[in-house]
Amino acid sequence: MINDAQQLADLLLSSAYISEKDLEEARAFTEKSATTIIDYLLERNIITKDLLHQAIAESFNVPYLNLKLQPTTKVEVEKLPEELAKKYDMVLFKEDENSIQIATSNPTKAGLLSELADILKTTKRIELNYSAPEEIQRAFMHYQKPLSDRLELLYSEKHEMVAPQIFDEILKDALFYQVSDVHMEPQDADILVRFRMDGLLHEVGRIPKSYFENLLNHIKVQAHLKIDEHYSAQDGAIHYLYQHDKVDMRISIVPILDGEKIVIRLLSKYAQRLTLSDLGLNGRDQDILIRNAQKPYGMILVTGPTGSGKSTTLYSILKKVNHPELNIATIEDPVEYKIQGVNHIQVNEQTNLTFAQGLKSIVRQDPDIILVGEIRDTETAEIAVNAALTGHLLFSTFHANDAPTAVPRLLDMGVEPFLIASTLELILAQRLVRRICMGCRYGLAIPLDEIQKKLLQAEEYFSGPKVTMYKGKGCRNCNFTGYKGRIGLFEFLEITPEMKDMILKNPSKKQLWEVAKKNGAHSMFEDGLDKIKNGLTTLEEVMRVVAPA
Repeated sequence: MINDAQQLADLLLSSAYISEKDLEEARAFTEKSATTIIDYLLERNIITKDLLHQAIAESFNVPYLNLKLQPTTKVEVEKLPEELAKKYDMVLFKEDENSIQIATSNPTKAGLLSELADILKTTKRIELNYSAPEEIQRAFMHYQKPLSDRLELLYSEKHEMVAPQIFDEILKDALFYQVSDVHMEPQDADILVRFRMDGLLHEVGRIPKSYFENLLNHIKVQAHLKIDEHYSAQDGAIHYLYQHDKVDMRISIVPILDGEKIVIRLLSKYAQRLTLSDLGLNGRDQDILIRNAQKPYGMILVTGPTGSGKSTTLYSILKKVNHPELNIATIEDPVEYKIQGVNHIQVNEQTNLTFAQGLKSIVRQDPDIILVGEIRDTETAEIAVNAALTGHLLFSTFHANDAPTAVPRLLDMGVEPFLIASTLELILAQRLVRRICMGCRYGLAIPLDEIQKKLLQAEEYFSGPKVTMYKGKGCRNCNFTGYKGRIGLFEFLEITPEMKDMILKNPSKKQLWEVAKKNGAHSMFEDGLDKIKNGLTTLEEVMRVVAPA
């Protein structure tokens, strides 16, 4: 099995997926940083994850099977005994009249074919395919009973040491479904457990009150919190090892009328690996963003409400511009992900390390690029603008409903118009919508008059008596919701010379947007319509988060 970064790099070179120049640049970069050659190639979009796995499959001389695009079913997976499947890291993907398709991360493992033949006892062809190890692991979830059933089994054991197992079972499902938050909410009779999946909360189980005190104490101990404190809010962190991968969690415990509510924020490594394409940026928008992010100085703002993916977008930009020759520093609250070669500073109010104070200190550290987690007040805004004015490239998030609103908001905060005009290069606004599950997506033709019941201006955006739209039927892979993952809706306000002149005259949001539209800008709603037509999301999702332009 190929798992060494150098081996993989040599394989990519020999298969012509990368050039000698690409490999030389990757080696030069990794010599000066702690990242690997493969991480460099992926972050620079020289290769994709699919191309990497395709190259590995070719080295095994078998086809590559992407289980993300073609998910396994519970019926097929359970045709193989769980013990055998896990021994050879494989799942049965599909069976038809003539053949049985097997997905495995190691097609050449000794004994695999002979044991399969003994178990299946079939005259059909057994065909091996290579699939990514993490996707094989996800498919193993089909062997598991639902979380509520597993918890009931633990409760039946009736012993005090069951709390760690309850915690592990809840986290196992949370990580499988890539949830962002786990809620444990005390109620009159029991404890409600809910997962926030793709932005919405779903009930997944209940915990009897008799077990909750031990579970609460277990979490407090793991997060280094006071177990005898029941009337004050507490915040902590847990570093959890799952399938040889470290998962970082933020813990918030708050007293409510019925007890202490726990919310666990899972800081997924998945988000760290996202590229600009994964976020949902089309080619034109990527070009605008990269062009501005490569300027030597100025300010780029990402706006949107809490939970709209602003930080993930900023991290994706940082990864794009990160280079050993640059000094990159961030001031955040909290530091959610660490990027090799970037200096992260955590806000600490108790030591007076605020955004404003931290930003002042960073400017004295000879930075090239600065990331400010959030511009919250006038002091931080003024320091940020001055940092951008004195030869630094500055990224930050900012609370505004859309891109053009950010300029009047900065003016309302007391920042001088000439400073904004001199430093602001780009404003990006975004929202997140749920992505249709690719494992159960299907198309249907909807009459235009049916669409008009939801969207009065439908004729402006769609043509023809019927419009093809897509939905998800619901499957095990998406927890029967029809959606799997999220994708961004974006709008850009690029600060042109004409806009700089307007900013000096204290313009309205409408005036700014009219100029942007002349230059080809699209609204978040229009970006959403493109994603509906491309089968990425639904009209209901787009209208849930943004209003028609």
